[in-house]
Formats: sequence, structure tokens, C-alpha cells
Amino acid sequence: MAPTLFDEKPDPGDLIEIFRGTYQHWVIYVGNGYVIHLAPPTEDARGGAYSMMSVLYDKAVVKKEEFWDVVDNNEYRINNLLDDKYEPRKIGTILREAQSLVGQELPYCVFRGNCEHFVTELRYGKAESRQVRQAVEVAAIAGVAAIGVGVLAAAAAAFFGSGNKERKYKN
Repeated sequence: MAPTLFDEKPDPGDLIEIFRGTYQHWVIYVGNGYVIHLAPPTEDARGGAYSMMSVLYDKAVVKKEEFWDVVDNNEYRINNLLDDKYEPRKIGTILREAQSLVGQELPYCVFRGNCEHFVTELRYGKAESRQVRQAVEVAAIAGVAAIGVGVLAAAAAAFFGSGNKERKYKN
């Protein structure tokens, strides 16, 4: 039988991406069935609209919780996404720093300091969020497309006229 997402067991220091419908929540596995993560007040394993309210908050709490309590019924995968770009820090350093932050309230910003930034900072010493980068790229492409459509519409109007000109016909 082929392995599934749920068959793969994380090692301490692994980043875990949890799929919550419209977004992904990120945690770092610290061993013995526990994860540490940055959770705004609205973070909920059920995800959905309630969790999306996190954009309204500027603070979040670092929590240590049981892996399955955070994952709930959502799909997840181990995703050490920046291993090809950065050398992961030593496991002892990652775990020590993660444990030292538990219970602290930290600044939170969906665009500059979210749960993905938090775990990548722990693992690599670099706070990055591909989720945010992808959203910005999509928004930029949509903006360029909207500008392009506007320019084409203006050019068409200038070339073909507005259609309101009086027409003269010969009898």
C-alpha cells in the first residue's frame, strides 16, 4: 500500500503545513506528539471564516499543543520548504528557542509575521512566508491584468470611437 500524508511521521524540528481550506496553518514539531505554533486569537482547527479573522489582530500567542489537537481532521504534510534554500539550524537550537517562546505574546501580521514566518524563523533563522509571497504575486498579476484590460478598452474606444457619433446616410 502506498504511503499517505498521515503515514509520514515528523521528526523534531520538522515544519508541518496544515490545510485549513482557504489557507495553511504552520507548526513546528518538537517531539513526543507536540507542536509549537504562533496562534492569533481566532486560530481554530476547524479553519474557515473564523480563522480568517486573524487579519484583524496584531498579537498572537506562542502555544505548545498536542499535534492531533492542532491538526484535528485537516490534511497536513511535513514541509521543510526552504531546505533547498537555507541550511536548517541545529535541532537543539530550534527546540530550545521554540520552547523559550511558549506562552509569549508576539506581534502578529498576516503579511509580515504570521505562523509560517514564525516556524521558518525557528528552523532556518529566516522569517519567510511563501503563502504570502504567492498571494502577493497573484494580486500583482490580477492588478496587471486589470490595468491591461483598461488600457485595451481605452484604446478600443479611441480607435473605434464611442459609437455616439451622428451618422449621415445618402438616399
